[in-house]
Amino acid sequence: MYRYSVIVDLSANALDRGFDYVSETPFEVGTRVSVPFGKMTVEGFIIKDKSSEPLSEKDKTINFKSITAALDPYPVILPEFLEIAEFLRTQNVRLIDSLRLFIPSKLRGGKVKALNRNYIELAIAYDEAVKLVKSTAKAQLDIIERLKDGGEYESILTKEFSQSGINTLCNKGILTKSEKELRRTPKAMNIERKDVVFTAEQANAIEVITKGGGGTYLLHGVTGSGKTEVYMRLIDDALASGKTAIMLVPEIYLTPQMLGVFRSRFGESVSVLHSGLSDGERYDEWARLIKGEAQIALGARSALFAPLTNLGVIIIDEEHDGSYISESNPRYFTIECAELRQKESNARLVLGSATPSVDTYLKAKKGEYTLIEMNRRANNKTLPRLETVDMRLEMRDGNLGLFSKPLLTAIDAALEANEQVMVFLNRRGYTSKVQCRKCGYVAVCTDCDVSLTYHKSEGALKCHYCGNKFFMLKTCPKCGASDFKDGKTGTEKVVTELQRVFPNAKIARMDNDSVTKKDAYLNILQAFANHESDILVGTQMLAKGHDFKSVTLVGILDADQALYFPDYRSYERTFQLITQVAGRAGREEKAGRVIMQTLNPDHFVFRFAEKYDYHGFYEKEINSREVTKFPPFSRIYRILVTSEEQESAVIAARGIYTVLRDYKTENPSAFLSLAAAQSEISRIENKYRYQIIIVAPVPAAPEVAEFIYSSAKTDRKGVFVSTDINPQQLY
Repeated sequence: MYRYSVIVDLSANALDRGFDYVSETPFEVGTRVSVPFGKMTVEGFIIKDKSSEPLSEKDKTINFKSITAALDPYPVILPEFLEIAEFLRTQNVRLIDSLRLFIPSKLRGGKVKALNRNYIELAIAYDEAVKLVKSTAKAQLDIIERLKDGGEYESILTKEFSQSGINTLCNKGILTKSEKELRRTPKAMNIERKDVVFTAEQANAIEVITKGGGGTYLLHGVTGSGKTEVYMRLIDDALASGKTAIMLVPEIYLTPQMLGVFRSRFGESVSVLHSGLSDGERYDEWARLIKGEAQIALGARSALFAPLTNLGVIIIDEEHDGSYISESNPRYFTIECAELRQKESNARLVLGSATPSVDTYLKAKKGEYTLIEMNRRANNKTLPRLETVDMRLEMRDGNLGLFSKPLLTAIDAALEANEQVMVFLNRRGYTSKVQCRKCGYVAVCTDCDVSLTYHKSEGALKCHYCGNKFFMLKTCPKCGASDFKDGKTGTEKVVTELQRVFPNAKIARMDNDSVTKKDAYLNILQAFANHESDILVGTQMLAKGHDFKSVTLVGILDADQALYFPDYRSYERTFQLITQVAGRAGREEKAGRVIMQTLNPDHFVFRFAEKYDYHGFYEKEINSREVTKFPPFSRIYRILVTSEEQESAVIAARGIYTVLRDYKTENPSAFLSLAAAQSEISRIENKYRYQIIIVAPVPAAPEVAEFIYSSAKTDRKGVFVSTDINPQQLY
């Protein structure tokens, strides 16, 4: 009799542990099983084999229940995933929540399975088949001709031919029908494979990483320096050694282009994983990986948990991007989890960026990572010229519009030369708010304490936090006036204004509002790549990874937008965003030009950005962080308390704060600071929000973090408590 520890797939803190079950047949750790639990039968995961452990005296008296069945023909949780789950458990993440990361969500409960369909093919040679059919039976001959070069699924054939014709040929033994799995394949952009001659910097990067063995490498390469070619060469090397590879990109809208590039190079060896896939596509791509049919996992952060064994290389492109940090349950840092997988498999972990995070670059400077620099574009072209336009002077000259005169002139010249333009503004919608000019009333979401954004194309006011939608106001509900003042401009208004100025230009928009339908981002990017549109307007979706050969001009509107956010990373993020957006211009033969509009042209961030001087920016920023004791010279913990009952949230937050305050009194050096307050956005989705901010020194004693996590709890009904480390947002 075999004995196993099984964690049941139920969300409750009291159940977040293993329960012992027995079985007459052996199972591997990581297998998904069905087990009796109370009066129910539930799913669970085997997390430990206890067969060889002696029973305690208490256990000898227990009549253990038996595992009902295995739900898959293979273990779905790899051993290293259990290690990652245990690591996340130390950061207040429930074990079961972590385990759910590692499988397609709809696999649980059997909501998605392999799609099996009838497959039709010739049962005999083509020449023999034709002889067995009368010359007058044209429909049957057409079917045979259609299947001459290979079989096809019946569901596809019946769109072209009659079911009776297919059945007749099957009954004659000319065709054969069998069940075959139909693969649901994600779409990709059409990318032609080019012959590449590596530059000296690319060749050096490849040599350093391949000869350096297992470890972590920071590939700091300017935009257009050919990092993707280096990545593919490293993956080539891993596959040649019989190993597998993971390639991460920061956002799902980058995957169609990257998938096209990778498919042209590696064919069916590539599987893609991200949240934009249908449930069926995600399951099929995951199954190909776990069955060994694909050896490369490509996707956003969740692709790190691809079920690949014998990893040779893990690559995280645009490693600085905030999307690699999960701030919803379960919370985790992608790079931290990648380091765990790297150590387990002794793989190479490659972090790539033109603008590495300050934290990452410091580790590289200190020797914790191997630093590799690529300072020139792969085509030996210079980086695009970045020009700063002082919008204060534009306004003094009477230009109160969205676009400076230099930008309008440059757009006109680019269109005249049949070149393409990208215009960046990191704010979607038409205007950021609607305000009554008479009484000052601002339209605010009923469930969140934030102003509503006007979306002109929908004629609606929308909340960008909870998704609520309201009709546009015709009159002010407070005073009855019908004169409204616009807030800050969004991408939708930019498109409207550009269309007015350039009526013959074909203009597309790419933001979260324009890519709501499946594959919408693929269609927009493919159309732009085919030069079906002249100008592409968008948010930060435009900033990373895109490579369009005809883009010679990039316009950056309202460059100051993120500069003064109440966040210690606001300067870093602004510098990264400008550099990344600017890097979209002039990536092929034609020279690139970038025009950046700002109200504060003398700010040091813009001065460094103009010269693409990452090293200068880094030195200034790291010195500032060290003086102010912000990360990476400290660690910030944010405990967020939310509840639909404001009083409950206040009481719970106050109780947690009191415990932490008393701890700080007894251990003065444990925290650099401790503060509690209502969140900047006091209510989201009708939940009141209070936060406690703890700044701890680095390094801190392990018991400090442990105490913070153990304190971030409440027994109050309807109150949810979460803990973030160095949170991306403090609103």
